[in-house]
Order: sequence, then C-alpha cells, then structure tokens
Amino acid sequence: MLEASGARAVLAQLDAELVGLAPVKNRIRDIAALLLIDKLRAEQGLQSTPPSLHMCFTGNPGTGKTTVALRMAEVLKQLGYVRKGHLVAVTRDDLVGQFIGHTAPKTREVIKKAMGGVLFIDEAYYLYKPENERDYGAESIEILLQVMENHRDDLVVILAGYRDRMDTFFTSNPGMASRIAHHIDFPDYTEHELMQIAELMLTKLNYRFDDEGARPAFARYLHLRRQQPHFANARSIRNALDRIRLRHATRLFTSEEALTKEQLTTLQAEDVLASRVFGQAKEIAA
Repeated sequence: MLEASGARAVLAQLDAELVGLAPVKNRIRDIAALLLIDKLRAEQGLQSTPPSLHMCFTGNPGTGKTTVALRMAEVLKQLGYVRKGHLVAVTRDDLVGQFIGHTAPKTREVIKKAMGGVLFIDEAYYLYKPENERDYGAESIEILLQVMENHRDDLVVILAGYRDRMDTFFTSNPGMASRIAHHIDFPDYTEHELMQIAELMLTKLNYRFDDEGARPAFARYLHLRRQQPHFANARSIRNALDRIRLRHATRLFTSEEALTKEQLTTLQAEDVLASRVFGQAKEIAA
C-alpha cells in the first residue's frame, strides 16, 4: 500500500533525524498505525469514524517538538488525512492583536494558511491571560475552538509548551482540553544523547572533534552547561557548536601557513575550553 510505505519512510526519517526520544517516536508510530488501520477499515466498508488528531506536545525547549510536528504533518499527508501536509508554526504574537477588531483577522489569516496541514502553536498558554481583562487572547481561542471542531478533517492543531503551564492552560480552558486527543511528553536528552546530537550536527557541517582533547573537553562542557540556567537541550548544543566554530576560525585566521583540510575540519580542545562555562564552574567551586 503506497500510503503505508510513504508513512513508514517519514517515520524512518524521524528516527534518523532525532536522537533518543523513544517514547515520542513510539507514540507517533501508534498514531500512524491507528490512522492506517482506520483507512483500511473504511476501504473494506467497515464502520469508521476518523479519529481526532489534535495534539499537545509538552517538554522543555530544544527537545524536538517542532521537528516531530513537521514529520507528523508529512505522515498525515501520506495517509490522506490532510491535503497539503505543510506546517505553519506560530506563537501568540501571530494570532492575537493589540486592539479591538485586530485579533479575529489575524487568527483567521493564520488558520487560512494552515488549512490542509498542521497548525503548530508554540507556548500556547500565552493565549490565555486571565489577569488582564483587556487581553484579546480569549477571542483567538474561541475562533480556534470553532475551527478545530468544524474543520477537523482539514486541519490538525498541535499546541506546545512547558508541561505544567499547559496543564494550567487546559484547566482554565476545558473546551480546548476536550478537543485534544493526544498528549505527548518530550523528555530532556541525556548527556550521552546530547553528545550524539553534537556529533551529528558537526558531521553535517563537515567538522569533527579532535579525539585527543576536544571530544572529552566537550563532554565536560555538556556536564557543566546542563547544570546552568536556561539550558535548551539540542538548541543549546547548536549554539555552543557555533561559538566553538567561531573560536576555531579565529585561531586559524592568524596562521600564516597554508591550511590543510584536516586543520579546516578539526576542532581542538582549546576551541572548546575557551568557553566561559569552564570559568563559571571554577568560580562556583571556589
């Protein structure tokens, strides 16, 4: 069956792209299997009611929520549950206006762009601000609720954010909670998984760590950085590698000799150890 093979190919790509996240990947496979069997039942003339596909992704920043939403859109397209299979990612600012009459057009325009695919609303709890009587987020929520119910065959909405804040959001918005069928929690990456992510990122950029010093130095960096505030999993790893590559480039820039391919692609321990994370760790220890 072409739909099944296409969906399996997308799931295989998800496996290749994302390190770890076994519970998340298993849940996405379960949903894909449900949709495929539902489709086969309909083709055999058996009673079939399309399942609700609206979802909530919870977890800390950098745990792969947007990437999984993108692949989920592709799976839904392969199985014929959405027409286009594209992803429209937005936040509160894209949906809520700042004055009367501004919110409805903004929200409807975003929904129009997302029709036939998946609407991904990051930090969705910011749509609801009960402490501000003049806030227009409630208007956006009402429009979303209507569309999620009346156009569930042409639009899938995925809400995302921190788990505790999403729980509070759903408690305050029972209508929204009743429309979300799938809740998927994204765990933080382990240090080993973060190291794998770093290696994959470097490979794609044609870089590598020097085995003698850079790799253990970066492993030490990971251990220290994870204990500091505002750590954002894979996102923080990407930012750290950008800074390491910057220091690597600065070091090579001062060389008056012809640079070899090995030099251009190999990150050394000094490129890693120059991070202020190591200095901050010494200050804390002192």
